[in-house]
Amino acid sequence: MKYLHTMVRVRDLDDSLHFYCDCLGLVELGRYEIEEGRFTLVFLAAPGNEHAQIELTYNWDPEELDEGRNFGHIAYRVDNIYEICQRMMDKGVTINRPPRDGQMAFVRSPDNISIELLQEGDPLPAAEPWASMQNSGHW
Repeated sequence: MKYLHTMVRVRDLDDSLHFYCDCLGLVELGRYEIEEGRFTLVFLAAPGNEHAQIELTYNWDPEELDEGRNFGHIAYRVDNIYEICQRMMDKGVTINRPPRDGQMAFVRSPDNISIELLQEGDPLPAAEPWASMQNSGHW
């Protein structure tokens, strides 16, 4: 398993970049404008530690960020998404967003922190029970 990033929603991208980059000293590694989803993703990291990233998510439409809505998720790349999901399910963890695509799943910690699991490399071929499993709750 490899730590990827922690996602934080921001209200004002310029103010946030000033804080994280100019004040804190992080550097911008990549920026993605997702027009169809109406949001921007900016990936930041400390110089020399580019593998531990923060993903700033800026939604173009105004939204109120209360009750922890600004904190999105923690992401890990895994060797086999089906095996880790099965192991977690066997231990009583709800798979909130099953890996139907063989690539991505979401679970929640006991404190309701969303954890994103991403398959290393190419997505695995579709397989049951995942392919037909429905979402449970939200992530």
